Amino acid sequence: MSPEIKAQLAPHGVLRAGINMSNFLLVTGRSASGDPEGVSPSMARAIAERLGVPVKYVPFPKPGELADDAGKDVWDIGLIGAEPARAEKIAFTAAYAEIEATYLVPAGSSLKSIADVDKPGIRIAVTARSAYDLWLERNIKQATLVRSSSLDGALDEFLSEKMEALAGLRPRLLTDVQKVPGAMILPGQFTAVQQAVGTAKANAAAAAWLHDFVEEAKASGLVAKFIAQHKVNGLSVAPPG
Repeated sequence: MSPEIKAQLAPHGVLRAGINMSNFLLVTGRSASGDPEGVSPSMARAIAERLGVPVKYVPFPKPGELADDAGKDVWDIGLIGAEPARAEKIAFTAAYAEIEATYLVPAGSSLKSIADVDKPGIRIAVTARSAYDLWLERNIKQATLVRSSSLDGALDEFLSEKMEALAGLRPRLLTDVQKVPGAMILPGQFTAVQQAVGTAKANAAAAAWLHDFVEEAKASGLVAKFIAQHKVNGLSVAPPG
C-alpha cells in the first residue's frame, strides 16, 4: 500500500465514507450500534480493510448533499450515483452496481413506452437531485420536470396533481404501483443509475487505486456477494469499467 494513497484516503487515520441514506437498495438498515448496513456500507468497509484502517460512516439524507461536501474534508470516499454534474468535483470509479430507472404512469395513460414520455404537455414527477433527475435534466427536451424533495413527496405530487408520469428506480416503482390502482410501469429503462465510489478530484493516486479496487471487487464476486448478503432485488453488478 502506497503511503501516498493511504494519506489521501485516510488523512485522519480512518476512512470516512459518505453514505447516501436515501437509496434503499444500497442502505437496507442499521446495525445495533446505529451504523448503516447494506451494499454501500459493505463496500466502504471492504475498502477500509484493504487500506488497513477503521471505517467511519458519514451519513447524508440525500445524494446531492453528499456531493456538495466534496473536497471539504467531511468525507474521504463518497458512494453515490456517478453523474457528470457530480464528476466536476468528484473523481469516480466505474460503476460497481447498476439500478434501472423508468416511469410509472396512471391508469388509462396513453404513454406506452419510454419514448412516449418526452412530449409537450407531459409532466414528470421526480425526486430532486437524484442521479436519474440529473440524467433527465440533461436529456428531457419537451416534457416538464416537477421536482420534490423526497421519494414520497414525488409520489404524493404525482397523485395530487394528476401528473402524466412518475420517474424513479424500478424497485421503488414496483412498490409505488401497488398504491395506485390501474397504474403501470413502462417497460425498459431511460437510464441505469451507475453506483460508484468517488473521492476528491485532488486525490489522483487514490482515485486510480479505487478504480482498480472496484474492478477487482466486481470480477472476484465480492459485489455479487454483498448484493446476495443483503437480499437486494433490483440491483445488479455493473459490467467491467
